[in-house]
Amino acid sequence: MNKILKREQLAPKIVKLVVDAPLVARSAKEGQFIITRVGEDGERIPLTIADFNREAGTVTIIVQEIGYSTQQMCALKEGEFLNDFAGPLGMQSEIPQSGRVLCIGGGVGTAVIYPQIKLLTSNKVDTYAIIGGRSKELVILEDEIRALTPNTFISTDDGSAGIKGRVTDVLAMLVEQQGLHFDHVLAVGPLIMMKVVSEATKKYGIPTTVSMNPLMVDGTGMCGCCRVTVGGKVKYACVDGPEFDGHLIDFDEAMLRSRTYCDEEKHICTCRAGGKTNG
Repeated sequence: MNKILKREQLAPKIVKLVVDAPLVARSAKEGQFIITRVGEDGERIPLTIADFNREAGTVTIIVQEIGYSTQQMCALKEGEFLNDFAGPLGMQSEIPQSGRVLCIGGGVGTAVIYPQIKLLTSNKVDTYAIIGGRSKELVILEDEIRALTPNTFISTDDGSAGIKGRVTDVLAMLVEQQGLHFDHVLAVGPLIMMKVVSEATKKYGIPTTVSMNPLMVDGTGMCGCCRVTVGGKVKYACVDGPEFDGHLIDFDEAMLRSRTYCDEEKHICTCRAGGKTNG
């Protein structure tokens, strides 16, 4: 059992939880994740380690309320407990040690780039950041990232904050209009966002790393549920990733697989809410 020490509402249906997890914090690295359950009968949920403090023994996760299990998790209060908190899992981020690096976060993907930016800036790497969201209220961790790098740009689909448009519009502005050269791009967000970013950076000739979050069960490479195709070869996000070369990912296959249980998720959410279904 792991106690929730702090809960913060970052945006509608997006919650930050600081969890007492000294064993995980002791070994955690940027880019890794944990698998947690709300209760003994709960679903196993993989979540990126958004931050960690070895001295305090804490790990920070950011949860978006999507299905029934994440609804349960977002409803937890400070002082309550998560049943399981297993990790750290996956491979550490391969962070560039020099040059100019651009980190792009879309939605809750910003939780993944935040620790990467912390490490980049602590190593004195010239770091730029783009944070995207559908609207101002869905842009998270802006203050925390601006405190690390002044070269932070915001994009929103509706123009309610920053530049109206998508993260790729800001990328094009930096590369084509301002003439900036980037040695590497780290992009994390919805699959479609990572796909279009990777297509753009391939055109610009910029090496690009993305973080994949496919369906996952055990997190140790045994179930094969989290497989992704990278450069024509099958890889497992839980042990080979979650980060891969964005120019080699079969995003269309990944997006198709991500919709496998959408109908079942909608069904259980409706049933739990007391609604009527045809099933």
